[in-house]
Amino acid sequence: MDEPTNHGMVKELHEDLARKYKTIGPRVETIWRSFDKGKRTRCLKAGAEDGVVLRHPLDPALGNVCKFMPEWNLRDIAEPGSDFLLHLLRHRATKSLYEQYCEGANGAPGDRDLIIDMMLTRNLRHVDSFKDCFTIFLDNDQYGMSSRMVSHHAETLAKLQPAIQAGVCVPQSTGELILMRQLYLLQSLNILVEDILDQGSQTRDRKDRPKKPDDAATAALSKLAIDTPSAQPTLPDLMASARDQRDSLEDYLTLLCSEPVVLAHAVNMSFFGRPELVADEKGRRLPVHTDKYTSAAFFDVIHGAIKAAAIWKYIAHLLELLESSASDKVYRAIVLQEISNICHLEYSRAQAIFRQYVQTCTGAKWFRRASNGLDSVGNPRVTMKGDPEELTRADPQLHYMLRLCQTDTNASKAVGWLTKLSELHAAHPAEREKLLPAEADSLSDLAVIVAFIQDLSPAVSMPSFSRKKRQAFVARSQGLEAELNQLKKQVDLRDFAAPS
Repeated sequence: MDEPTNHGMVKELHEDLARKYKTIGPRVETIWRSFDKGKRTRCLKAGAEDGVVLRHPLDPALGNVCKFMPEWNLRDIAEPGSDFLLHLLRHRATKSLYEQYCEGANGAPGDRDLIIDMMLTRNLRHVDSFKDCFTIFLDNDQYGMSSRMVSHHAETLAKLQPAIQAGVCVPQSTGELILMRQLYLLQSLNILVEDILDQGSQTRDRKDRPKKPDDAATAALSKLAIDTPSAQPTLPDLMASARDQRDSLEDYLTLLCSEPVVLAHAVNMSFFGRPELVADEKGRRLPVHTDKYTSAAFFDVIHGAIKAAAIWKYIAHLLELLESSASDKVYRAIVLQEISNICHLEYSRAQAIFRQYVQTCTGAKWFRRASNGLDSVGNPRVTMKGDPEELTRADPQLHYMLRLCQTDTNASKAVGWLTKLSELHAAHPAEREKLLPAEADSLSDLAVIVAFIQDLSPAVSMPSFSRKKRQAFVARSQGLEAELNQLKKQVDLRDFAAPS
């Protein structure tokens, strides 16, 4: 998988902002003008790392930030009645990158002149020298691309002189700083537009977000933490549990389709849980907020909800078939194997989603993305690094979570780790509060299927998972998954997947 380049990300962010402005620019302007200083400040801080924004253009509190984007400050932007932000937004959304390179909003210096001034007066420097490299800023598809001189330096420089004199060819050490300024500003504007829409939305319900039903998850975790053996569930009990989980997931799917707040929350979790955000072997991760991933995140949320509901509907149906086949041993054996295989499929699905969020949230330091490796469905390949055992005393919760993420942790082994985790939460409730919403939700789904398999195995003498027997549903499900993953790459919802 190719790592993103600054010039490539700048182009994507510019396209995102131009699209947003064309679609919702007037609404953003109206909402922004209605905001007082407090709301403007909240919007600015909402999209900033740790909620910190420059107080004024020369504020040194954020290091070099004031050298890259001095205009992004509370004094100039948040003042009531000021249209400073709207002028900046209009300029960045409607002018080409080359025009922004040459000239700023309302006649201010362009990105080139501002960066060069910061280099001359405030000692701004790139950490790399980029020897014998230069960057070209032309108004075409090659905007911001860099090249290195490998031979005939004098001749090459002579040919570049007209471009150098015109100011469109600069040393790459300068070019990268210019691109970084454009990237930071465009990224900040893209995020701010969404925060303005969210803050000023007339349709967004400001009450507590309706949550995914979690009764089954609570019961599952409680059951795993009980030391004394409880009554063995019967087949009718298991059928009722499967139906309850099916109904719960169908209710959640309805919420996704009817409650914008629920959908937006789920898409945001998916967006920020994507494997591209896991650091690779060199510590690199996708650093920007680009809309091209929004469509995939939306697709994954709806697809995942439908898939989970379908699996539990099938489990409930198989249990009904099992109950009606008491006298037919051959048919019963077929159904039991199908139940075993579908439960394994659901466990694998729930474990993969839990791992997806742990590797981008609490456990981020314990995973590594292969920069040029893909998994079986075309996503960046992520592997665990280190030994979770090291966390036994220092951070038992993360230790148990990482154990649940390991590929060799099957449903049987997961019982032990979930039990330890549940007991930890019972003894120290504050530990559970440390989980991010995405981790807590996915942990609940994992606990449900693990507890269900634990109850099911002795109740119906369930056989082991088989890769050869009764694989019709699983094989077709995996085939459909492959088709949908290809379709997902073609889906573009960027004109629609935005707050309203």
